[in-house]
Amino acid sequence: MIVTTTDSVEGKSVTQYCGIVSGEAILGANLFKDFFAGIRDVVGGRSGAYEKEFRKAKEAALADMMEDAQSLGADAVVAVDLDYEVIGGDQKTMLMVSANGTAVKLG
Repeated sequence: MIVTTTDSVEGKSVTQYCGIVSGEAILGANLFKDFFAGIRDVVGGRSGAYEKEFRKAKEAALADMMEDAQSLGADAVVAVDLDYEVIGGDQKTMLMVSANGTAVKLG
């Protein structure tokens, strides 16, 4: 399945709009990862633990969105938008990623 942030697929025409599709992923951050990420923030550098969690959440949200599109008989999802949110107040214990787009059939 083609998934793109653009509103069209080069060389293909949209023959049918199937509807808006979405996928969500909410992951809890491990206490030890939070602790070591906090240390990394103090001394500088990148937090590999958080980067890995972001990647896992993004992949899960996209997979859910594609599953939604497949259930509608779509060939592609266009105009995909990814939104990230940290929830949990000052504790920042949960990461939420949502993927939204338009499921289409291509000709």
